[in-house]
Amino acid sequence: MATQLPRMPPIVSLNRELVMAEQIARKVLILGINGNFGGACAQAFLRSGWQVMACQRDASTPCPAGVLALPHALGNAQLAPAAAGAAVVVYGVNVPYSEWHTQAEPLLVQGLALAKALDARLVFPGNVYNYGQPLPARLHEGLPQQAATRKGQVRVRMEAQLRQAGQQGQRSLVVRAGDFFGGSANTSWFNQVVVKHLVKGKLSYPGPLDVAHAWAYLPDLARTVVALCEHEAQLQGFESVHFAGHTLTGRELLKGIEQACASRLKWGSLPWGLMRLGSPFVPMVRELLEMRYLWQQAHTLDDARLQALLTGAVPHTPLPQALAGAVGTQRMG
Repeated sequence: MATQLPRMPPIVSLNRELVMAEQIARKVLILGINGNFGGACAQAFLRSGWQVMACQRDASTPCPAGVLALPHALGNAQLAPAAAGAAVVVYGVNVPYSEWHTQAEPLLVQGLALAKALDARLVFPGNVYNYGQPLPARLHEGLPQQAATRKGQVRVRMEAQLRQAGQQGQRSLVVRAGDFFGGSANTSWFNQVVVKHLVKGKLSYPGPLDVAHAWAYLPDLARTVVALCEHEAQLQGFESVHFAGHTLTGRELLKGIEQACASRLKWGSLPWGLMRLGSPFVPMVRELLEMRYLWQQAHTLDDARLQALLTGAVPHTPLPQALAGAVGTQRMG
């Protein structure tokens, strides 16, 4: 009697199982999950089928559903073993403006050491502070980074750390974007200034209404990070891309918010003069004053490199929908 061979599963079924196995194997570690960038990235990775872990320094703050909390602070020797298998480390760590010059760079050193121990790519959220003032009207990756402010100089040094680490084989990705809005970006200029008094029917803008400013809808930015991490083979060891997002004048932004609210709102401006008077006594106000130029000089982000990497499929929510989501989040908050 001939030996009967075992029945093989259909090729389609095998391919589906391989894809599922690959998705299960994808792991990401979020540093700073309670912040704007880290929290948005956690949600985007979860929706894309990744296993999401988070460094949970404060155990009293619960992680979002579906996220595995690792009860270790950044720098703890046990964090790397607990996060074994992570292919990506999202660096969402941030400190108050007034503490940047003492804490930002040492914390990044710890983040880089962790990514190296995991053999993972570190994802770092860049901003436009690096380009100094006067701020070039169109910002692309090849521009010299000649920051004029203390915080900009800190950011330049941080990215220099990433480049230097890249020369030693440590992979990293800088995704540069404008000011956040949407998602849970409660510490953004959008929430803390523009729509802070929305429930009272008031809007406030930090600069002239006719100057273009770069904005990033946070859910789109997070989805872009995921897409880039899923194109790992196309990335350089040190990769830097610009996320264009939405470039809007103050007038366009405020009118868009009114349309999202379906009501007329009172427009006001930030009282920079009064803030200057109080700056000697309030460190945070002094730090905010340093960044005033960002609202006075028109700029937009050139995303040609990003478009090439993602073959034109960069996540982009239409402005009315994005503002409706951002305003809804603010009202619930």
